[in-house]
Amino acid sequence: MEFWQHIYSHINPVAFSLFGFKVHWYALMYITALIVGYLLGVKFGEKLGYDKKTIDEYFVWAEIGVILGARLGYVIFYMPGDSTYYLLHPWEIFNPFVNGKFVGISGMSYHGAVIGFGVATLLFCYFKKVNFWKILDVTALAIPLAYVFGRIGNFLNGRIVGRVTDVPWGVYIDGALRHPIGIYEAFFEGILSFLLIYIYYKKFYKCKGELIGLYLLTYGFFRFLCEFWRQPDVQLGFVLGPFTMGQILSSFMIVLGLGVLFYRRKICKN
Repeated sequence: MEFWQHIYSHINPVAFSLFGFKVHWYALMYITALIVGYLLGVKFGEKLGYDKKTIDEYFVWAEIGVILGARLGYVIFYMPGDSTYYLLHPWEIFNPFVNGKFVGISGMSYHGAVIGFGVATLLFCYFKKVNFWKILDVTALAIPLAYVFGRIGNFLNGRIVGRVTDVPWGVYIDGALRHPIGIYEAFFEGILSFLLIYIYYKKFYKCKGELIGLYLLTYGFFRFLCEFWRQPDVQLGFVLGPFTMGQILSSFMIVLGLGVLFYRRKICKN
C-alpha cells in the first residue's frame, strides 16, 4: 500500500516530450478513449444496421459537440463568478494561451459535453436523415468503456481530487490521504455502466432509445454516488445543502434517463 498511497511521487503527469512539446498522460488517455469509442461505435453500429461511413461522419459531429459543450458547460456551471467576463470576452473561452504561453484549455464539464453531444446528434440526424434514437443506442454501448480511459487519465494527472479519508487504498495529494476518485469513477461510471447496458442489450432490448435512456440513468446514478467521495470544486463548494453541482446535474440525467425509458417503451407498446 505504501507505493500506491504515494503513487503521485512516482508518476510524472508528462508522459514524454516531443520537440519540446510536453505530452501528458491525460492527453494520451483521451486519445485512447476516442479510439476505443470509435471502434466500439463501428462494431455496435454495424450490429444495429449502420455502415462504417455513417459512423465515421457521426463521430466527427459528435466529437465537435462534446468539445464545445464540455468547455461551455464548465464555464456556465462551474465558473458562474466569471460569467460576465466571458460574456464580454467570448473568445477567451477557448483560448489555450495565457500571457502568450500555450497552456491548453483547462476545465471541461461532462454534463456540458452531454448537452453538446445531444445537440450535435440532433443536427446530424436532421441533416443526414438518420434515426435519432437508433444512433443514440449505438453511443450508449460505445461511450462507457471509452470513458474509462478518460477517468484513468484524470487520475494519472491528479485532475480530479477525492475527499480526505482514512481508507488504506487512499492516495496522498497535497499532503492529505484522499479517495482515488478517478479510479472509482472509471469503475462505476464506465465499466459497471457498460456491463448493465450490455446485459440489457443482449436480453431485453426491444425499443430504439432504450439503451441511451439506460445510459443516462446508470451514469447519472453512479456519478451522483461518486460525488460523495469527490472533493467539491473549490470555486463552488457545496451548492445545495450537502450536494455538489455534479450531483445536481446528475439528478437531471437520472430523471431524463427514466423519462426516455418510459417514453420509448410506451411508444413501442402502441
